[in-house]
Amino acid sequence: MNNQHDHSYKLLFSEPRVVRDLLTGFVKEEWIERLDLDSLEKVSSTFVTDDLRDREGDVIWRVRFGDEWVYVYLLIEFQSTVDSFMALRIMTYVGLLYQELVKQKKLTQDGKLPPVLPIVLYNGEKRWNAALNVAELVQPVPGGLEHYRPDLPYLLLDEGAIVTSEQWSEETRNVVSAIFRLEHHQDPQDAIDLIGLLVQWLQAPEQTQLRRHFALWIRRVLLPSWVPENEGAEWQSLNDLNEVHNMLAERAKQWPEQWKQQGLEEGRLETARNMLERTSMDDQMIAELTKVDIEQVRKLREELKH
Repeated sequence: MNNQHDHSYKLLFSEPRVVRDLLTGFVKEEWIERLDLDSLEKVSSTFVTDDLRDREGDVIWRVRFGDEWVYVYLLIEFQSTVDSFMALRIMTYVGLLYQELVKQKKLTQDGKLPPVLPIVLYNGEKRWNAALNVAELVQPVPGGLEHYRPDLPYLLLDEGAIVTSEQWSEETRNVVSAIFRLEHHQDPQDAIDLIGLLVQWLQAPEQTQLRRHFALWIRRVLLPSWVPENEGAEWQSLNDLNEVHNMLAERAKQWPEQWKQQGLEEGRLETARNMLERTSMDDQMIAELTKVDIEQVRKLREELKH
């Protein structure tokens, strides 16, 4: 994924509502019910070491569990291939976080390290098949040595597997589920309907910033593959999710024909390019045969010289 996707995705998971929905919707464990989700607090980048700050795509939160804090380490993974040694990376990052907690004296009341929940968000096309615990990466040795293997699991959220699962519920009013479904939508109209639901869910004044972050993410991640080239600049000024949804609902009906025309134009340009490379025809003849503007043919000829 590109840096714009990384940045806008990180902005979404820097919002309390998103992290709340992530925990309540996707961590199916009893202890989640005992969290004080109103206490969710993003850990400042100034809190962590340079080693962790280099992990620009990752987000660290903490939340109250009784009188103590629980840390949630979100490792946001934008890659098309599965990392076989992700469990080792997780162990390293959690270790760095713990070192910083010790340095900052952020221990429990009993002087122990606070719990950390490591979560890997993966949105690649291939299904994740890497080890979910670092212990699985260590060669077992008989005779008792396996007792000393490191043992640290992480929670994997493989978006593609989640949205295609039979257990998936599209009725869930959860902004994280909406993000996953938007990233793996099958049809632009499905995505527009989902954005409409987000507009309804995020109407409260305190969700203004989250609406803007969604608008930014949609502009950077979804729209480039939908919007015809001649309309691209017009969308960049939209910063409100409601505006984005209304404009999508209005324009999407026109796009199939524009996509068709754009495809025809690209086909004509490719034909003209091939004729320039493989024949001795002059520019005027190629323009007449391909119905490509003569100036465009001349530009293509110049490009092929370099």
